[in-house]
Amino acid sequence: MGRSGPFTPVHIQRRPTGSNFSIEGYFGRLRGQLAGCLHIELRILPRFSKGFIGRLCNVWAAYQLRKHLCHVTGDVHYVCLVLSRTRCLLTVHDCQILHRLHGWRRCLVKLLWYTLPVRNVACITVNSLETKRQLLKEVTYPPDRIHVIPVSVSELFKPTAHAFRPDCPRILQIGTKANKNVVRLLQALRGLRCHLDIVGPLDDDLKRQLLDSGLSWTGWGRLSDEELLERYRQADVVAFVSTHEGFGMPIVEAQCVERVCVTSNCSSMPEVAGDGACLVDPFDVQSIRAGFQRVIQDSAYREQLIEAGRVNRQRFDANRIAQQFLEVYQMVAAEAGLELDIAPTPVPLGGRSSC
Repeated sequence: MGRSGPFTPVHIQRRPTGSNFSIEGYFGRLRGQLAGCLHIELRILPRFSKGFIGRLCNVWAAYQLRKHLCHVTGDVHYVCLVLSRTRCLLTVHDCQILHRLHGWRRCLVKLLWYTLPVRNVACITVNSLETKRQLLKEVTYPPDRIHVIPVSVSELFKPTAHAFRPDCPRILQIGTKANKNVVRLLQALRGLRCHLDIVGPLDDDLKRQLLDSGLSWTGWGRLSDEELLERYRQADVVAFVSTHEGFGMPIVEAQCVERVCVTSNCSSMPEVAGDGACLVDPFDVQSIRAGFQRVIQDSAYREQLIEAGRVNRQRFDANRIAQQFLEVYQMVAAEAGLELDIAPTPVPLGGRSSC
């Protein structure tokens, strides 16, 4: 087709629930970073992604955008079905839902969220090689059309001086879903003198397990970015011993604030952590316990991890990640015969430009 334009990319975003804002923060940072050279329009879908009617309304809203260069930013993959294949990008954050479901429910979700949508997109972005590997186990798609672009970290998360408290360290646990492995964490910490800060909703069963653990603990529920940052600042150790993750943002946030992190040796977590975290087997309570004991007792080891984290966190710089997305947008636009509306003399945002 002939060239036409200039075009403004559109981010198609889910309507967030009260506890889900990670995707919104990630792509909000991307739009802000590119604002000096490429305007990206945001379209939030009208209904929560629940039930047949709500999802049908979301599909209809996406259909109105089929002539645009659209980036479906995650969690609502099914709307790709009504977009133009040559003008559509999809971000897949993880395949966790396929690990949780079984039988006909798994088959239906796999069909409508993964198998059919990926057939109708020009390219896919994922946030880790592990997510790419998991996705390719589930769908047939050209591997060279799946671009690994990591998640950027909010610029709020900066190094903060802190005197480690080995006598009674404060341990920060982010998240309470099943994959966060909180029950094994509690078993591993039992008998250790520490205080556990746990961020996320606590159901009755988890409250009971916390009470039975004998640990000193504080539940924080959902926090704003600023409140979460304060929890990192007050922490001595960040716990993130999940059984499965598509990425693992708390690992990088801990490295940015310069707190030692104990995380898992499986899924995406070693890839994200680099050499800047203590890796343990999340399915082995004794391995988790030994990891915490080592970072609490060995100051030289803690400093080694923090120094490695200083190097590793550079991979998640927002400017670098924005440049990677810009290159993907330019590639898809060129292949579709479109011209992006890129400013010829971009205005740097915050003293930097991605263009």
